[in-house]
Amino acid sequence: MHALSLSAPIRGRDAAPQPFRSAEEAWLWTMAALMARRDGAGVSWRPEGPQRPCDPDDILRSLDTLYRQRSIELLHVRILRIWGERQSRPHANRPGQLSDWRLWHQALGQLEWTLRARGIVR
Repeated sequence: MHALSLSAPIRGRDAAPQPFRSAEEAWLWTMAALMARRDGAGVSWRPEGPQRPCDPDDILRSLDTLYRQRSIELLHVRILRIWGERQSRPHANRPGQLSDWRLWHQALGQLEWTLRARGIVR
């Protein structure tokens, strides 16, 4: 799970924003931020690590656009939320996770393209 801190100085804040390596990494970062907000950090949360080229809300808007365009379904979003809260991904070779794994990869495949176009994923 990503560690979040509200008061500690942030390393790399003066450096150029660093894109994520994948949509999965961006999604797990987004979910860590959303969970921190839910747990009382509010919108002032600051993740440790490099500065990113977006806010979690930018990734949520991209996901919402995919849903509105019917590129993904509500079930895809539900699977992303469930596994994002676990800060893990489903595995195809574990009992009961194959369906979740398929939906996870379908959704992140669509999200990856969108985030690459926006410079959020390299």
